Amino acid sequence: MLLKAYDLGGSYAFFAKNDFILGRYERIMDLKQFFEEHKKVAVAFSGGVDSSYLLYAAIKNNADVKAYYVKTAFQPEFEFEDAKKLAEGLGAKLDVICLDVLCNEDVKKNDPLRCYHCKNVIFGNIIKKAKEEGYTDLLDGTNASDDASDRPGMRALKELNVYSPLRICGLTKSQIRNLSREAGLFTWDKPAYACLATRIPTGTAISEDILNNTERAEDLLFSLGFTDFRVRYFNGAAKVQLKREQFEMFIAKKEEITTELKKYYSAVLLDMEER
Repeated sequence: MLLKAYDLGGSYAFFAKNDFILGRYERIMDLKQFFEEHKKVAVAFSGGVDSSYLLYAAIKNNADVKAYYVKTAFQPEFEFEDAKKLAEGLGAKLDVICLDVLCNEDVKKNDPLRCYHCKNVIFGNIIKKAKEEGYTDLLDGTNASDDASDRPGMRALKELNVYSPLRICGLTKSQIRNLSREAGLFTWDKPAYACLATRIPTGTAISEDILNNTERAEDLLFSLGFTDFRVRYFNGAAKVQLKREQFEMFIAKKEEITTELKKYYSAVLLDMEER
């Protein structure tokens, strides 16, 4: 991969696109500088905290930007609604790509590299569509807090030459939340939300039924006031993971929760370890 040099006040840092520089020069440029060099960009947009702020920053810095949302069975409907709401509020161009990721056997079998295969499918489709529309630089919302060593999906981003400006500019998750709040983005305090496929144990084949049941179960808990939780598939049962302070509320509402979730699962379990 080609390396690029940036002038850092008399010194230079060389980096491959997604290699975060540690040590003395943690921030090698800021977003204003980035968008001065990348004036026409596509953003892989999920409606989450990071990609929302990235889209805002691109618009603020006068880039010709288009957002691409890939709608799959892995994303719940509320994420799609948030993405549309945020894009509309910013006046951003939004393209929705509908994709059946389960057609890919490497994704469906859910081995340890599932995220790598999924990113290849999703970002490959964005790149194809974006290039057809004249956008050759694709950006994603990976930030400086993300652990590259434990995320196979980041390997796919590097191989596909996807830029991660928030990471390049050394912006951490907490900084992005603060900047989003200052910018008036409703996503600033949105809980982190991994895709629905992460609720299924590695090695268990992913099916649309399991994904749909997961979304129904999590929608129920959202409606009952729970926050920052997961409903994981566990040998046919629903394993609910909560913050400790919400255990008591779960017990108080266990009849309603159990009655509803047993329509889709063989049993309902509460993980007694704090999420």
